[in-house]
Amino acid sequence: MFPKSATSRLGPNGDPLWRKDSLDLFGQVEAKGDSELFKSSLECEALDKPVGSNASKPTAKRWEAIFSEEASKRQPSSIKAAARAAAEPGMISLGAGAPSAAYFPFKEVDVKVSNSLNDSVETEASESVLHMAKYDFKAGVNDYGLDVALNYGQGTGSAQMIRFVTEHTELLHDPPYADWGCCLTVGSTAAWDSTLRIFCNKGDYILVENYAFASALETAWPQGIKTLGVEMDEQGMIPSKLDDLLCNWDEQARGARKPFLLYMVPTGQNPTGATQSLARRKAIYCVAQKHNLYIVEDEPYYYLQLPKYRQNQALDSSHVDGLIPSYLSLDMDGRVLRMDSLSKVLSPGVRMGWVTASQQVIEKFVRQNETSSQHPSGFSQVIVFKLLNHHWGHLGFFKWLESIQREYTWRRDVFAKACDKFLPKDFVDWIPTHAGMFQWIEIKWKSHPLYTTGSDHSIIQQSVFDSAIRNKVFVTPGSCFWAENDAVQDRMFFRATFASASKENLTEAARRFAVAIKEEFI
Repeated sequence: MFPKSATSRLGPNGDPLWRKDSLDLFGQVEAKGDSELFKSSLECEALDKPVGSNASKPTAKRWEAIFSEEASKRQPSSIKAAARAAAEPGMISLGAGAPSAAYFPFKEVDVKVSNSLNDSVETEASESVLHMAKYDFKAGVNDYGLDVALNYGQGTGSAQMIRFVTEHTELLHDPPYADWGCCLTVGSTAAWDSTLRIFCNKGDYILVENYAFASALETAWPQGIKTLGVEMDEQGMIPSKLDDLLCNWDEQARGARKPFLLYMVPTGQNPTGATQSLARRKAIYCVAQKHNLYIVEDEPYYYLQLPKYRQNQALDSSHVDGLIPSYLSLDMDGRVLRMDSLSKVLSPGVRMGWVTASQQVIEKFVRQNETSSQHPSGFSQVIVFKLLNHHWGHLGFFKWLESIQREYTWRRDVFAKACDKFLPKDFVDWIPTHAGMFQWIEIKWKSHPLYTTGSDHSIIQQSVFDSAIRNKVFVTPGSCFWAENDAVQDRMFFRATFASASKENLTEAARRFAVAIKEEFI
């Protein structure tokens, strides 16, 4: 499912053709992690055309006008700025506040990783051991030792991980402007919190999908930031509705300036499972250009794009031909901030992801990190780097992502087939998802007996939820995802997650929910 243009730019050893030899800076504490060091810019003799043209691309638009008061006041760390002199050859540094690695009690770490998605298969060929130790840096062979990983680092994250995610981003998305860069995050929830602090002031509105990721909403509200939902269909946000809302914005009536920040989950949207087609993405990008919106593309499910569900098709019998191009890959202006996460493809507990945006925006993330999270855990960074760079390489990572996609395909299919079999279509409706891990199920709530007695949406939703709980199946009420707390909802939904339950339990869950629906409506 990965584009040939990506794999064709990898050498025989799986490294990008433009990668330079391992830099000496990899052995340094607090080594500079800057995407400019790792992007392609020169022609490669192995190809008929340049492997990258970053040097000849246009630069991003300037966004200083929409940075928040807080972000505008943040200055570079004075200590880190002064410490750059320590990197000069022959320098004896007495200025850094980094402790000596000699006193770290962690001398070496071995991590056993699976080479298969099936944990029940335990053979020598199905698993490998990743070894990490102090003082074992060797340029071009072992690029990351515990003495470096467990010390302080830069606000970008380690140079080692920045190199990998920068290469991955260029291979897969190849942003069409020159001055883009990456910065590690402690997961996308933390990245979203930083985004709001960088762009928004108290009282601002941000635009989101009508049903949006609950944590994204709950991060904004306590900061005094208001969320405004844009109507959706089976492909997510509707461009014409977005345009109408902005064309008719009344600052006096709304009590706030016109929104300039647009947050979306374009692929396998949480909670609806909707996935925007390429045409839909292009249309929304055009609206963003018209109204000078800055787009936040939150994509934890991007690699979980699934083939179209066919009711009578055998499991695992189809595949995704190719990934839908990202907003980042369409972004001529530098108006997109892309948030990537390893939570859904490696594990949530590694607490690591990255953002990609223009360097002016990345600089604000670095400033924010320097006074908050600093960077992801050193243990997480070194373990993930050893896995992605040394054990798998880019091609191996692509293959792993493809295997994850196949796993979620059969899970989706099992649950969809069970819904087809059990759910009473007179009272519920659903469209099998094409990405992610969620199935959005609509309840025809006005057919509920309580509706005729005057009960409102919330009462009937609670009654259906309680019935599901009595039947030992948990599904999340759609009201948890309403973009506007006080909005009156005319439709009722529940979100079901097919990510982790067994085949048997996925089928049984659909049967139990069907029983609950029948108890409520019949």
